[in-house]
Amino acid sequence: MTTTNQTSLRATTRRGLHARWRVLRMLAAATLVGAALAGCTGEQFQKGYILPPGALEQIPIGASQDQVLIVMGTPSTVATLDGEVFYYISQRSERPVAFMNQKVVDQRVIAVYFDKNRRVRRLANYGLQDGKIFDFISRTTPTSGQEMSYLTPLFKLLSFN
Repeated sequence: MTTTNQTSLRATTRRGLHARWRVLRMLAAATLVGAALAGCTGEQFQKGYILPPGALEQIPIGASQDQVLIVMGTPSTVATLDGEVFYYISQRSERPVAFMNQKVVDQRVIAVYFDKNRRVRRLANYGLQDGKIFDFISRTTPTSGQEMSYLTPLFKLLSFN
């Protein structure tokens, strides 16, 4: 083999190696970008009742129990505290990456209070604010002993922490 042929063969081999390394680097970069994007996607979980948009606005004070059932559907649980109460219970949690623990983002208990004639007396949308049960409709914390004794176990039951 002549020197020019050897030099030409080496140059061709070097170009082939450079092309392979370039392809491998591009594949590694694409894999890293894909892994980074996959780590960014999180999962959200909804447990319990899903409140339809505008549902609470469709239930005026004085509406019948049948109207509430049509708009809201079957309640999660029913209680009798000085009249009947429908409770719609939900919890929203998320986890940023698979295999991690879920973190509770929001817990809600929507309560529809009825009078003795089975008409809506009051609506409440309870959630947790600063670790205390809070009504997001009236912007108050409930103080009735009987009502608090029923809501507190519901929130403790929903909390998995």
